Parts: sequence; structure tokens; C-alpha cells
Amino acid sequence: MAKLYGIGAAVVILGALFKILHLEGADYMLIVGLTTEAVIFIFSAFEKPHEEYDWALVYPELAGMEDPDAEIRGGGRSSAPALSPSQELDRMLEDAKIGPELIQSLGDGMRRLGDTAASLNTAVDAAGATAEYSQQLSAASKNMESLNALYAVQLENTSSQVEMQNSLMEKLGTSVNDSEKLATEVSTLVQNIGNLNTVYGNMLSAMGGNRN
Repeated sequence: MAKLYGIGAAVVILGALFKILHLEGADYMLIVGLTTEAVIFIFSAFEKPHEEYDWALVYPELAGMEDPDAEIRGGGRSSAPALSPSQELDRMLEDAKIGPELIQSLGDGMRRLGDTAASLNTAVDAAGATAEYSQQLSAASKNMESLNALYAVQLENTSSQVEMQNSLMEKLGTSVNDSEKLATEVSTLVQNIGNLNTVYGNMLSAMGGNRN
């Protein structure tokens, strides 16, 4: 059967090779290869299963691998009954000196670990809220700085306007004083001209009287 398997595998590989390389007759080779594979599967269905040997009969030390505590008698298998999985677990715990107290202590430790993790989550949430509050305070502080700068600029502009108004009022006051002085001088000039006219008129009158 081993030779049949080898020959059949070779035919299948050749058919696949012809098909992959697109060689002439690839379809026929693929059909032959797959048919050979099918025939091999049919023969393998009637093949007898391999016999499992009890190697413990030849090597007695292998018999104790399933149950190390069992006694090997006569070079054969152990006469002690096999332990169930729960019994094996109990025996392993007993050998490791793991009692109910240790298991309970382990459970308490796990519960405390869970409580600590929950506390850490709460602390992390609080830290996140504090960080967010700090960011909000920082943003508010920046906004206040911007408002202060804007207020300072506005105050400076207002002060400049007040100074300009004061200067204008001073100039207007000076102009009023100058106007009053000008009016006084004009009035004096008019009065002087009137006096001159009077004097000139008197002179003309006197000169006219002398002619008569």
C-alpha cells in the first residue's frame, strides 16, 4: 500500500504541474491525477488500522506514567484504580499543601484587588475631572487677560480723546480771549477814529469861520 500511495501521489503532482504550467495535455494529466487520487482513497478505506502495541509490556517503567503512586506488579500495568480528575486535583492540592485557608486567603486577596482597582478607577475619574477643571480655569484666565488688554486699550484711547478735548477747549478759550482782545482793540480804533474825525471837523469848522 505504501508503494501505491507513493505512485499515486507522483501522478497527482504531475497532473497539477501540467495544469499550473499550462502544458499540452494538462487537462488530461489533471484528470488522470485526480482519478488516481480517488482510487487511492478507495483502497485506503479497506486498509486495516494500525495495531497499537502495549509498550508497557516491554518497558515496565512506562506503566507508572499514568499513576505514579501505583505499584507495578509483575512488570504489567498498575493494579490500582485510576483516579478521577477531581481526585487528581485534590491530590495535587494536598501535595502542594494548598488548604482551604490558603484558597480563602487567595479569594480575599482577589476581592481586595478588585476593590483597589475600583478605587483606582474612581481616582482616575477624579483626576480626569480635575484636569478638565484646570483646563477650564486656564481658558478663563486667558479670556480675562484678553479682556484686560482690551480694556487697557480702550482706556488708553479714552484718555487720549479726553486729552484732545481738553486741548481743544484750551485752544477755544485762547481763541475767545483773542477775539475779545481784537474786539477791544477794534472798538478803541473806532473810538480813536471818531475822535480824529471830531478834531478834524472842529478844525474844518474853525478854518471856515476864519474865512468869513
